[in-house]
Amino acid sequence: MAARILSVGTAVPETRLSQSQVRDFFAVQPGIDRLAARLIRAAFDSSAIDSRHSVIAELGEASAHEDGVFVEAASRELHAPSTGTRNALYRREAPALFAGAAMDALVRAGVAASEITHIVTASCTGFFAPGPDFRLVRDLGIRATAERYHLGFLGCAAAFPALRAATRIVDAQPEAVVLVVCAELCSLHIRSSTDPEQIVASAVFADGAGAAIVTSTPPRVDGPVFDIGEFFTAITSEGESDMEWTIGDQGFEMKLTAEVPRIVGREIRGVVRTVLGGDTEPSTVAAWAVHPGGRSVLDRVQGGLGLADDAMDVSRSVLREYGNMSSATVLFILQRILADEALPNGASVAGLCFGPGLTVEAARFTRRVAAAG
Repeated sequence: MAARILSVGTAVPETRLSQSQVRDFFAVQPGIDRLAARLIRAAFDSSAIDSRHSVIAELGEASAHEDGVFVEAASRELHAPSTGTRNALYRREAPALFAGAAMDALVRAGVAASEITHIVTASCTGFFAPGPDFRLVRDLGIRATAERYHLGFLGCAAAFPALRAATRIVDAQPEAVVLVVCAELCSLHIRSSTDPEQIVASAVFADGAGAAIVTSTPPRVDGPVFDIGEFFTAITSEGESDMEWTIGDQGFEMKLTAEVPRIVGREIRGVVRTVLGGDTEPSTVAAWAVHPGGRSVLDRVQGGLGLADDAMDVSRSVLREYGNMSSATVLFILQRILADEALPNGASVAGLCFGPGLTVEAARFTRRVAAAG
């Protein structure tokens, strides 16, 4: 039996931030001149994002009475915590997001935690050991002998390598039941800046987690599943210096230049032709799961592939409601496609993610309504 995704689960922090609220917060920080304030307002207003979630509760508390790690209560001034302080918050907050998405996926699939044989986790916004993979075993009741693998610093594209690794495990061990979890706390690395690239990062990134159950064993419940097809990875001919993720003294530093959407637009059709096969037109794919690195990335993918507006609807709606949660985002999109009853049985699904490099990760799935076996 081929590997399949039985379910997709998601989780977000409790604090929900409106985009206009965060825009106004950044625009009045000390050191922000009139030009920078205009850039901030333009970046936030053109982001096609309405709201995002964050583990930093004080960002959403305009009338907080006590100073927080990130925000001074009285002045609403944004602090610049050290990388160590930010990573300590990751260690405190990330496990609950990993566990929340994992439990959601387990419940949806009707799979007990004790059935999990392998764990693949991915994250690029913090590190600690024993890490999130260990905490899932300890906190969810997964057997202590479950094999664990962690993918770090692959950026927004990490979900497909994680699913690919799970698929390879299932192909080699047909009885395996693999839990894949991607969780990112991007907001831990926010900073006040007049740099246009950092302003864009502040305007789009958010926190969230997604999980999937991958196995070739029969489904436990009636309902839709994804049969997993091929995976494909490629490095574009340029873009190595246009999307970077490095560790600084005051958090992780994301570089995301305006060239990224243009590079994606130029090269995406060639990549997709390889994924789909030379004779398959992108317009014949029933559903697209495209990582929304930003509104302009989705625009360039749509234009480069000649897709109708509705092909990007799910990606755009996830961007609008949650922002860019890095590696977790595409799992939110896949969850909605999996639940879409308007799609016919056997609908083809193509996925695209973009990471540092510039790396393109692609995958093919088939949405099928299955009976419990």
